[in-house]
Amino acid sequence: MRKIQLLSIDMQKDFSAKGGKHYRNHPNVAFIKESLVPYCEKNGLKIAEIISDYRQPRLGDKDDSCNPGTIGYESEIPEKIKLHPIWVKCMNSPIWTRTGIGNPNSKPGLPYEDTKAFSEWIYNIIGVPEETDVVLIGLTIDCCVLCTAQELSMRGYNVFILNEGVDPYSGNQDEKQQILNSSILKNWTTIIDWKNLKKLIKLNEN
Repeated sequence: MRKIQLLSIDMQKDFSAKGGKHYRNHPNVAFIKESLVPYCEKNGLKIAEIISDYRQPRLGDKDDSCNPGTIGYESEIPEKIKLHPIWVKCMNSPIWTRTGIGNPNSKPGLPYEDTKAFSEWIYNIIGVPEETDVVLIGLTIDCCVLCTAQELSMRGYNVFILNEGVDPYSGNQDEKQQILNSSILKNWTTIIDWKNLKKLIKLNEN
């Protein structure tokens, strides 16, 4: 049977919590905290995680958020179900990193692509594409979740996006469904709902 691995993208309080720099009302946050996390705890499932360090300087993007050492950097995924180490990125695509990333006491360097380091992380934490299907949750479906789906798909993974586990930046649910139904997204991933994901998980346990 193939392994199913949950992967959370940018579930950080600058996006998910009131007072965060990019907070919007995202219904997926409540679903993850109130339904997905308890299910994982009950069934011994772990969630891999990619988070962001969006301090300046970042050429091409003037945002400054998810600063290490601040509440906005903190994750909504509980430590007890989190796979370590996490991967910290500094741009929308997960292959971008930099010196001092994730360290609140460092001066961050300019972003650069490190395909080798990301490959090592994903093979060790997620598994190889011949054996592992990846289910993405997190924020946002119109940016970082999409970029991650593209990167994993091009590496040969079967990529699923959990309908209830994602939202667009705006939080608007009509916009969400338009994105999930778009042909662009379907080039890289398959949309799955919570009911069918639980069935798939149970099937792979037997």
